[in-house]
Amino acid sequence: MPTIDNSRPYSVLPPSKLSAFKPLWMMFAVLVTLSAVLRSYLWLRFGIAANVPAIRLPSILLLGAINDAIEFLYLLLPFALYLALTSMRWNRRRAGRVLLYGGVWLMIFGMLFVCAMEYFFFEEFDSRFNLVAVDYLIYPTEVIGDIRAEYPVGSLSLILGVVAAFITWALRRRLAAWPGTEPVSKSARAGLVGGLALLIVAAIVAWPADRLSLYRNRVANELAANGPANFFAAFRTNHIDYDAFYRTGDPQKMQDLLVRDLQRGGGEFVNLPAGDLTRRFPARPEGLGKLNIVLLSEESLGAEFVGTYGDKRNLTPEFDALAKQGLLFTHAYATGTRTVRGLEAFSASFPPIPSESIMKRQGFDDIATWGKTMRGLGYHTSFLYGGFGAFDNMNAYFAGNGFALSDRSDIQHPKFANIWGVSDEDLFHHAIDYFDARAKDGKPFFSIVMSTSNHKPFTFPDGIPGIKPKGGGRNAGTQYADYAIGEFFREARKHPWFDNTLFIVAADHGARAYGKADIPLYSYEIPMLILAPAHLQPRLVDTLTSQIDVAPTVLGILGLPYQAPFFGQDVLRWPAGEPRTLLFNHNHDVALMRDGKLCILGLHQSAECQGYVRTPGAPGPATTHFSHLDQADPELVDLATAYYQTAYDQFQSHRYR
Repeated sequence: MPTIDNSRPYSVLPPSKLSAFKPLWMMFAVLVTLSAVLRSYLWLRFGIAANVPAIRLPSILLLGAINDAIEFLYLLLPFALYLALTSMRWNRRRAGRVLLYGGVWLMIFGMLFVCAMEYFFFEEFDSRFNLVAVDYLIYPTEVIGDIRAEYPVGSLSLILGVVAAFITWALRRRLAAWPGTEPVSKSARAGLVGGLALLIVAAIVAWPADRLSLYRNRVANELAANGPANFFAAFRTNHIDYDAFYRTGDPQKMQDLLVRDLQRGGGEFVNLPAGDLTRRFPARPEGLGKLNIVLLSEESLGAEFVGTYGDKRNLTPEFDALAKQGLLFTHAYATGTRTVRGLEAFSASFPPIPSESIMKRQGFDDIATWGKTMRGLGYHTSFLYGGFGAFDNMNAYFAGNGFALSDRSDIQHPKFANIWGVSDEDLFHHAIDYFDARAKDGKPFFSIVMSTSNHKPFTFPDGIPGIKPKGGGRNAGTQYADYAIGEFFREARKHPWFDNTLFIVAADHGARAYGKADIPLYSYEIPMLILAPAHLQPRLVDTLTSQIDVAPTVLGILGLPYQAPFFGQDVLRWPAGEPRTLLFNHNHDVALMRDGKLCILGLHQSAECQGYVRTPGAPGPATTHFSHLDQADPELVDLATAYYQTAYDQFQSHRYR
């Protein structure tokens, strides 16, 4: 072993001798290599399907390496501090060697584990880590349980640990040759750490995670991105100020523009000078009156799985049969890709403002909701959930807005349960018992029932013909959700309150967001059915419909007088020939669609318009085509700004009441 000449003075190392910190650069090389392998594999598995051509792969890898280099500053700063603060003598000792090799193994294992998690996340969301990943981190009990049930975490960790050990072993000779014989001065050590710190500050100030999102294909941009960088960016902007990050206009002009658009759906504004968007709707003699209302919000039931909407796999025979008995909305859309977005839209008829749902923002309680409207009309209102309602702040939100609560804690001796909640059968049996009790009280009832079974790990009770309880995947989850819907209606028909009840069956969101479009609308199409066999004749409703339209539409069917600041419209009384305005959220972007154009508002005050074409004819399989327009439509951009800016202001200023 070489000896150290302690008589020689320490000297500041010139940049050419930064090899004194060789382990740091080795870890950077490992990080970039693993990221390049992951990008290539993601492109092979998902990029080709999203029309990312092979000719783009070299540039994606190059941009990705730049993003990795930026993230390297953050991830390896602790390692740089260790190398800078430890002496050459310590690093040559056995304990120092053990710590070095152990640290290298741990870092490589961590990189491999993050790569694996990124793959599984991309498989589900066609995206790097985003706001969904942040939300999942906030609720680790359900998420970790879901991961453990769906993926072989133990065996995967063991394999990754072995691979990390092999890579560490392969690097052993280079690690053994470090440190060299040249001592490193304190100035050189401080210079390395200080330089990294300055670069980190510069990156924070001037390098947002989406700086190199240069493609018009969303998936291509996701491939070039760095997963941890996207995660921390999402974490920092989880509850961002709309006015600071998104396009805005003069508040009064924006409100006036929004009011003109909302007026197309009727109603009388009662207090516009005060900035109040409340509209008054009179009673309608032709309405059905005070029927009970039950909304079944179905987890992840995208229209692409439903036979009535064109699927040929016969996964939803129960829904398909029910669709012939009620009002089937053939062009219905979710506002987002998360359960909180669906519940927000159903319960509050509110736009999906970026970046977090109002269900989880400060000030979520005591806002205008469908439940409060029904309570004012003499209804008992409730929210029933198959899981624990602490997840996604559900119980706090609904309790703070006039709903009685009943979740998994109230469901005794369920037939089956997994980490997300009891089976849909258990939930629906509980709901029927709950409705029996409400019917005995003599008051009409309104209830939102949120299911859980159609979610990874897609497990449910044994013994259902034709459905695999384990290993059947998303198709089996759809089949079971459909089976439970059929069981609910078969049982409900036996109860005296059935003929006096209006039912809505709709998904909270589609199965997953995928495709090259920035807002992949095909993934947002959902089934939506309004059913009251004793009162409504079956028919198809072809008008474009959003989840935020459900409350105004049902209130219109009942013909009950009400006033509320809802952003949705009664689509059954929509003026013929008038275009619809639909609103969407995807991660940090929000969008407005109208007249075949989609206007997307993003971070940094960006605005972009795309052409959108859906294959005509419904019900039936939908094909969508997007084209990037050379110039944004100024009127559409202003209208989108009016909706989101005004909605955000209404919520933040506590005027949405």
